[in-house]
Amino acid sequence: MEQHHTPEAAAGPADHVALIQAQWRRERPDLDVSPQAVIGRLHRLAARLTDELCLVYGRYGLGEGEFDVLAALRRAGEPYERAPGELAAHTMVTTGAMTKRIDRLERAGLVTRRTAEDDRRGRVVALTEAGRRLIDEAFTAHMRNEHRLFGLLSPDEAAALETLLATWQRRLDGLDHGPGDDHGPGDDRGR
Repeated sequence: MEQHHTPEAAAGPADHVALIQAQWRRERPDLDVSPQAVIGRLHRLAARLTDELCLVYGRYGLGEGEFDVLAALRRAGEPYERAPGELAAHTMVTTGAMTKRIDRLERAGLVTRRTAEDDRRGRVVALTEAGRRLIDEAFTAHMRNEHRLFGLLSPDEAAALETLLATWQRRLDGLDHGPGDDHGPGDDRGR
């Protein structure tokens, strides 16, 4: 006897998202809720991964935002400095949120601020030696943690997931067209 496998069956026993989908199918059978199988799980997975990552940051007295700032400065290379606006762009937060992060890091002695040499109105944020040592240690632990989390997938699963996520990101950003789509995102020609 031939068995038919649904995406939910392939994922194992019903999880929170599958239960939500079942409820919506019951309440709104007129709607196709299949995207929730992926988007709902990605959303929940992102929150869970953030929690797992923040546990490591916390061991170094850092929140996610402070870790991001220190990491952006460290990967800038010597002399490990960037303008606050540049930091905001590299960490995808507003300049107001960036100012608060920099204030906390400066009070902790992990960064300094100074006037930019080429623009007296501009500021530059730089890692202190203590900040560089801390982010090097925290980043090493962070990568061990990411390897642990990623290790829950087989090498083939990890490679396939990376490819799918990169493709989806490019298409969402309008850098790549989807299958059978001759037009870019937001192009309503012929619809």
